[in-house]
Amino acid sequence: MIHAIVFYAFAAVLLASAVMVIAARNPVHAVLFLILCFFNAAGLFLLMGAEFVALILVIVYVGAVAVLFLFVVMMLDINFRELRQGYKRYLPIGATVGLILMAELILAASSWHLDAAALAPVNPVAAVVPADNTREIGRLLYTDYVYPFQVSGLILLVAMIGAIVLTLRHKPDTRRQRSSDQLNRKIADVIEVRKVESGKGVL
Repeated sequence: MIHAIVFYAFAAVLLASAVMVIAARNPVHAVLFLILCFFNAAGLFLLMGAEFVALILVIVYVGAVAVLFLFVVMMLDINFRELRQGYKRYLPIGATVGLILMAELILAASSWHLDAAALAPVNPVAAVVPADNTREIGRLLYTDYVYPFQVSGLILLVAMIGAIVLTLRHKPDTRRQRSSDQLNRKIADVIEVRKVESGKGVL
């Protein structure tokens, strides 16, 4: 019964946060709802017994991809001073979302159980290493699907570069490095050699 309650809790919050990702007007809020989606999806993977996929979802997508999204959002021309006005009215909503996430983590942790048979001593000679999720995913990912895996990495790289190029704004008062001017610079243009007599300084 508790597994069903935890499943429906994760699924409900996952669907609601997914809707808010595309319904939120503030892009920063949309990214935060996306992070909430990833956490709930990781909880569902834990319930399915795919703990490796759940941890990878949290570490890679929440720790890298979502931070990259926030980095791109911060490069957009958004008046954050206007968005910060009246932020206190959103504190109850943020506190509610935080409490829901904490309750889900507590429910997921309470649903774990320890199998006493797993702690029983076994014969190391006769023991056979089982094929767990991590080993099977690694074998499939780097053997049968190695080319799609590399292509997906290239697609993410191109998407990141495209997002930076599209959102980059050139300001006229910003000083930039010009490598061509540095390479074409001559020594006489930047260095002046003067012969100073002993005991006299240069004015």
